[in-house]
Amino acid sequence: MSTDVPAPATHTICDPPPLRRADSRADRIMRRILFLPVDGPVGTADDARRAFQTSIAVATVRCLLMYIVFPFVLPALGVASGVGPAIGLVISVVAIVAIVMSMRRFWRADHSKRWHYTVLGTVVMAFLVYLIVQDVAELLG
Repeated sequence: MSTDVPAPATHTICDPPPLRRADSRADRIMRRILFLPVDGPVGTADDARRAFQTSIAVATVRCLLMYIVFPFVLPALGVASGVGPAIGLVISVVAIVAIVMSMRRFWRADHSKRWHYTVLGTVVMAFLVYLIVQDVAELLG
């Protein structure tokens, strides 16, 4: 009598088939830029969506603070003059980190819109870098 137990099936008829990663040269280069391991865990579309929402929320908060609260609301109340660049610098860095993390999740999930989000995230990061340069110049000058 054998005590061998058959190995469990990797998926059933009700489960979706295992995800296959896109393997174009451009995809491999982008995964290398984002420091994603070739055989790393596959993420989910929900992870990518949540990361996208977080990065957009951080960028939105930055814009609201820098263009509405600091220039109009706080001076009208007579507080916080000149703190905008310092806070904007911190928020911009946090926004860039959030965008990169969400890009990594889109790519880990092999999301169908990963290239779209990569372009959008890169444009937003370029704008944030421009704002960081302005904030640093204002703080130093």
